[in-house]
Amino acid sequence: MTLNRRNFLRTTLSGAAVAAVSTGTLASCASKASSDEKCPETKSCCNTKAKLNLSFQEGIAPGENLNQKLDYMEKLGVVGFEPGGRGLKDRVSEIKQALNGRDIKVSAICAGFDGFILSTDPAIRKQCMDTMKEIITAAGELGSTGVIIVPAFNGQVPALPHNQETRDFLCEQFTEMGNHAAQNGTTVIFEPLNRKECFYMRQVADAASVCRDINNPGVRCMGDFWHMTWEETSDMGAFISGGDYLQHVHVASRKRRSMPGEDGEADNYVDGFKGLKMLGYDKYVSFECGCQGDRNIVVPAAVELLRKQWEEA
Repeated sequence: MTLNRRNFLRTTLSGAAVAAVSTGTLASCASKASSDEKCPETKSCCNTKAKLNLSFQEGIAPGENLNQKLDYMEKLGVVGFEPGGRGLKDRVSEIKQALNGRDIKVSAICAGFDGFILSTDPAIRKQCMDTMKEIITAAGELGSTGVIIVPAFNGQVPALPHNQETRDFLCEQFTEMGNHAAQNGTTVIFEPLNRKECFYMRQVADAASVCRDINNPGVRCMGDFWHMTWEETSDMGAFISGGDYLQHVHVASRKRRSMPGEDGEADNYVDGFKGLKMLGYDKYVSFECGCQGDRNIVVPAAVELLRKQWEEA
């Protein structure tokens, strides 16, 4: 190959970029490893703070009522419970009573708000803000890690255009929402979705960059293995891009959004778990999925699979 000026510059700049990324990654790993009690030789980078805290949404465990579901979760060692946000303020006492004396805590709250924050209609935006604040207040009472929100789904129209003005507006709205969350000891959590479900925020890095610009302790983001299947080139990279803003994780099988393991070899989460371990992630990995088989068989198998892959990571 003739090394002309253009090729020389391209080769030099590419090499410099790779070197810069590699150096930064190695420095980060070295820093984490030096602060840990142990870093097994099989791991390229680890952090002993990291822990797999499994959580179930309310529809995951079999049972006729909340107490039966929680009994089932306790037997499996599941330590987080993720209720929906709709009507949550009227359930605070019920949930507190059901969790009393158990080793299960409320993880995140899954949406449940009305309207959407990127509507062109101020009344619909206000509806979103008001109902989110109501859910956030209840989440704070329950000691939740945060309330999950999507800025806009594809079917929610008319929506503000995808431009810098809309991003600035989103930052303003979530500064207000984040302040309310911080005052209540919790957070609001951006959830990126795949392009079939939303147009605005599709990757963990997108959500984390908005969190960075808002710079508010009450605003965080999450990753969902299901959505990441379609939008991310690397599970590990996606979670690392979330950095300190990563507050929650959803998991499902990677073809049909069923229980982990129900899609066979496709259900591999090791790469993502490696990223979580590098971050020292110790919040929740919560099941958000359907079920193809008998829950009494499939759910325990899914829990066992995730624990096995966490150890492999």
